[in-house]
Amino acid sequence: MLSSFLSRDSQTKKIQDNITKVEKHFGELCQLFAAYSRKTARLRDKGDLLVKQIELHADTETPELKRGMKEFADHLAKIQDYRHAQVQRLDAKVVEPLKSYGAVVKRKREDVKMTQSAIDKEAKQEAQLEKTRLRNPSDRQIIAESELQRATMDAARTTKQLEETIDEFERQKIRDIKKIFSEFVTVELCFLGKALEVYTSAYQSIQSVDEEADLEVFRSSLHPPDYNSRLGRTNSRTSLDRTFMSTSGTLKVTQKQQNFSFQISFL
Repeated sequence: MLSSFLSRDSQTKKIQDNITKVEKHFGELCQLFAAYSRKTARLRDKGDLLVKQIELHADTETPELKRGMKEFADHLAKIQDYRHAQVQRLDAKVVEPLKSYGAVVKRKREDVKMTQSAIDKEAKQEAQLEKTRLRNPSDRQIIAESELQRATMDAARTTKQLEETIDEFERQKIRDIKKIFSEFVTVELCFLGKALEVYTSAYQSIQSVDEEADLEVFRSSLHPPDYNSRLGRTNSRTSLDRTFMSTSGTLKVTQKQQNFSFQISFL
């Protein structure tokens, strides 16, 4: 009987240690996954600020660059929408299930407490029986033996229940870890897949900017409109002057030829 008592007591302590281990590590995992989710949320917020700044900058640029930057900002904003969904899924599918283990562990501790109480009662009854035997009153010894037997049966029953409960707890823990970690990977892959697609579009948008077209616009902006018209008039005047000078020279040459011909005829 003593050996069975020691066996049940040892088993209960091992179960208690296992529950404590689960409580510790699940708590730490929950805190770290929650911190991961908060960091992702902060990255999303910084991304929103970056989108606004790019849009403000785009409004000051030449048409092609403005278009490219606006499209780039739109793609980047879409990334932040996907990141927001990522945060929500992490909280719902990873952090919350881990957090719920606090209540699960609490219930298991109650089961262990109830079993330990039954084992302690068994030990107390056994000690009481030993005292009764030393005193040798047969009637009291019979009562003590009966009470010990009931305590032993109760301890055995609760220990068996605890063993079955903790076995199911261990099975569920394994399943939950597999599911939670798989959900984490699924959420991350979903975000990365969408992000890769949108980042590719963002890259194409900014690469499609026509540099030469914007340079022409920029160069034109360096000269006011009236400067160009004055430049056109100046060019026209220069052309007329060159034509006039060329014509005058021709007339002079022709006149000289005529005078020379006249002189020859006169002779």
